[in-house]
Amino acid sequence: MSFGRHGTGAMHGTPGTGAMRQFRGRREEPPPLLDPTRERDSRRILRLFRPYRLRLSFVLAMIVVSAGVSMLNPFLLKDALDWGIFRHQHLVLTEDVLGMIAVALFSNATGVWQTFISNSVGQQVMHDLRAAVYHRLQRMSLAFFTRTRTGEVQSRIGNDIGGLDNVVTSTATSIASNATTVIAALVAMVLLNPLLALLSLAFVPPSVWGTRKVGNIRRAITTEQQRRLADLSALVAESMSVSGILLGKTLGRGDDLADRFSTASKEIADLEVRSRMAGRWMMATIQFIFAAQPAVIYWLAGQSFMGSITVGTVVAFTTLQTRLLFPINSLLGVGADVQASLALFDRIFEYLDLPIEIVEAEHPVALRPEDLVGEVRFEGVSFRYEGNGNTGWNVRGIDLTVPAGTRTAIVGETGAGKTTLGYLAARLYEPQEGRITIDGIDIREVSFGSLAATVGVVSQETYLLHASVRENLRFARPDATDAEIEEAARTARIHELIASLPDGYDTVVGERGYRFSGGEKQRMAIARTVLRNPPVLVLDEATSSLDTQTEAAVQAELERLAQGRTTITIAHRLSTVRDADQIVVLDRGEIAERGTHAELLDRGGLYAALVSRDVADAPFST
Repeated sequence: MSFGRHGTGAMHGTPGTGAMRQFRGRREEPPPLLDPTRERDSRRILRLFRPYRLRLSFVLAMIVVSAGVSMLNPFLLKDALDWGIFRHQHLVLTEDVLGMIAVALFSNATGVWQTFISNSVGQQVMHDLRAAVYHRLQRMSLAFFTRTRTGEVQSRIGNDIGGLDNVVTSTATSIASNATTVIAALVAMVLLNPLLALLSLAFVPPSVWGTRKVGNIRRAITTEQQRRLADLSALVAESMSVSGILLGKTLGRGDDLADRFSTASKEIADLEVRSRMAGRWMMATIQFIFAAQPAVIYWLAGQSFMGSITVGTVVAFTTLQTRLLFPINSLLGVGADVQASLALFDRIFEYLDLPIEIVEAEHPVALRPEDLVGEVRFEGVSFRYEGNGNTGWNVRGIDLTVPAGTRTAIVGETGAGKTTLGYLAARLYEPQEGRITIDGIDIREVSFGSLAATVGVVSQETYLLHASVRENLRFARPDATDAEIEEAARTARIHELIASLPDGYDTVVGERGYRFSGGEKQRMAIARTVLRNPPVLVLDEATSSLDTQTEAAVQAELERLAQGRTTITIAHRLSTVRDADQIVVLDRGEIAERGTHAELLDRGGLYAALVSRDVADAPFST
């Protein structure tokens, strides 16, 4: 049975969309299609999958085989129609039907394996990205975190990498599967009828061009979305912490914070709608043309100029067309999604490319705390914080020796550089000039691990993890036994309190330790330092935020802790450092005076003025 001849016909698609988008009051040109930066990013993205190329090669092989086998179906269908049904050859019909069932069974079975392997690889890549960003951030200096919002960091790790889930999990296999299906279908269509195949594919190139335009628009929107999500994460991190809630309630700003959150959330929702609708009319037009193609083929097949075409050929061809609809649409959609995901990769790579300000030596020295004398020297040390237009030195030309086993106090006005100097000794910051040594060894040559074991820091900002007391103390030394933890707590005069709690050392301290008072948290910090037992100790205004009674108790424990150690005490209240072996007075980042308490009082200089003011303020210190 055959159809008659027909006249010529042509189809074409004319998709079009504006490639420029009005965005936050300005026009943004989409990046050029051959942006060198994008080319580098693409290669970098592909390198993420390199460790898993064997598994991906296996998936690709399954995809190719599955696509090839599935293309047998149209030919089996043609054979079943032309011979099995119209010519009543029942054996041929049975064989073709069994073949179709076998093809379906094989395709679905391989599809399950493809999904499993591609998802496992994708999730491993997600893990690699999260771990790489987190490890990079762990290597950043303290200065980075003082100028970066916590919510911004959380958003990069959570929102940005989380937004790549679908792309890295299924996109690669989706592209391979759909591309292979399209190629196999095209080969089959050409074998069935070359002219119809050519007519069917005439509009594909302009569709691809239009999809690239849609991808550029989505990428611009995605960049703005992630920026807004970072702002929202920062707002949540700041306002929903215990400190943030306390601030909002005490100042009566809870409703204002809720309004800010609502406004930010609404903006993100609007951006999400814009992202989902970007290019939707173009994609709908492409899908309409694909869906209408079988009807056009039926019409063309009925025209006289096409010659004799069997029913089986027409049905097989339109079946292939229908099979092309999903993979081509999927490829076009994936193309737009990949373009949008580049904005996420940009933000992730931005963090992965952050310059490491403090780098461990190539062949670091491993200090043994038990073998150290503990002398600390500052030799011509100068440091300033980078960024924010800061051009002045925070500390300048510091020459200072802290003899082993002695106590040196650093005092001065607020902003004089006291804390900076202490943190430089622990290499939390890196000086731009000069060097710091421990027993003559430049700390830049010392391994990070052994330096942390050598220099202990007790800060006024006591941070406790949302975990049990035991876990908080063991964080200082993971291999510590329960007996050692309890002994450290006894030394810090906190064991009796902990033991009196219903859950003892298993008591959860709460967010930032808010279940405990300031003095109790400070004693836990001391216990952690006792457990680590460093030969050099930096006490950073460790009692400045405590009341007089609590300060006296904690100060006694700090003095016990400092015995036999080289100690640098950064003092806010001068009464706590009168017995120091030497007192160094900083003024605008430089050493103004040094000596003992008595010597400095006799000179009648800056220290004497500070002491006079401290004494005058003493009645109000509680």
